[in-house]
Amino acid sequence: MRMPLRPLLTLLPLLLAMGPADPPDLASLRGRVRADGSSTVYPITEAVAEEFARVARRVRVTVGVSGTGGGFKRFCTGLTDVSNASRPITATEVKTCQDHGVEFIELPVAYDGLCVVVNPANDWVKQLTVDQIRRIYGSKETVRTWRQLDPAWPDRPIRVYSPGTDSGTFDYFREVVLGSKGTTRSDMSVSEDDNILVTGVAGDRDAIGFFGFAYFVENRDKVKAVPIDGGAGPVLPSDETIIGGTYVPFSRPLLVYVNRRSAERADVGAFMDFYLKECPVLVPDVDYTNLPDEIMERVRANWASRRVGTQFLTPGGEKASGTLLEVYR
Repeated sequence: MRMPLRPLLTLLPLLLAMGPADPPDLASLRGRVRADGSSTVYPITEAVAEEFARVARRVRVTVGVSGTGGGFKRFCTGLTDVSNASRPITATEVKTCQDHGVEFIELPVAYDGLCVVVNPANDWVKQLTVDQIRRIYGSKETVRTWRQLDPAWPDRPIRVYSPGTDSGTFDYFREVVLGSKGTTRSDMSVSEDDNILVTGVAGDRDAIGFFGFAYFVENRDKVKAVPIDGGAGPVLPSDETIIGGTYVPFSRPLLVYVNRRSAERADVGAFMDFYLKECPVLVPDVDYTNLPDEIMERVRANWASRRVGTQFLTPGGEKASGTLLEVYR
């Protein structure tokens, strides 16, 4: 049965009003967006927040730096809107979110490489294998001098620097070097502040440390990157080796997680729209590597549909295997 034309004309303004919503007027938008988490992802989110403040002056975006683990502790209990993470969320953290009624949207935003560094005056370490790094950092077979790693190296004490245990960088390093249940040596100099790690290694000929590739790029005049042999020969970290997958096992995606309920708010929604739009411009500016276009298209599609949950865990809670392109759909 056809509806008469006049009722349709009467309904037309209402139907048009129910169409796709216009983007919010950023100049008049008000609100507060709370972000916290990884010190590695912080420069990206902070750069986005600074640019966003130029067009949405009445929205206050605060970006904390309590480490990936510390950020998830707050996010999974509903205390923040956005969580910066230098590793995917764990099964335990997913359970905490579920217990507190927090649904989340998972969004990879960049690539980073974990960089092992020594003092520039160190002229004996030309490369390191993953097994040698395990012997330096692990508690099971801890070496105390460089000569214990290689008889040709000097009989000098190794002084070890590491990010703090709440850092996603630490979590990632421990998993790929020591295994999920591996423990680190007890005499490391530990800090959540990567600048302190840079200063420590830069001031000690016998020091070794690790942090995100971006921090190395900022401080390449103070410390020296070590080529890593992951089984196919030594490889230095670079944009090409990180995104190409040859810098193994120390290349990784960087992510942000958004509280699904927060995403319904105009301020958070506008901020994340802006984030994903400006990401390809701002990521290289803070010395990280952009995701391939194919993955970035999936990220934007998942944000637009507000797809919840993680793709880095299997339904049984195990870590999903494969490259980012294979895992993230």
